[in-house]
Amino acid sequence: MRQPNVVIYTIPTCSDCHDAKRYFQENGVVFTEKDCTTNPDYPQEVYDLTGKQIVPTIVVDDHVFVGFSNNYEDINQITKK
Repeated sequence: MRQPNVVIYTIPTCSDCHDAKRYFQENGVVFTEKDCTTNPDYPQEVYDLTGKQIVPTIVVDDHVFVGFSNNYEDINQITKK
């Protein structure tokens, strides 16, 4: 089974970010975290992807999701393939 390429843009105080990371960890999904407070390029990457500056922004292969809980079903389907 192929592992999807997952990138999650976060900030430390975001509860939805923590939920997303916990979900990926508990389901064995390898992900790259980009903490927007540690690199000034990351907020611009989020804006370029979404037209907004909101976290979590989650990229799974070529799918971009703004938020985790409101996109849970779609993220779950894509990462379970």
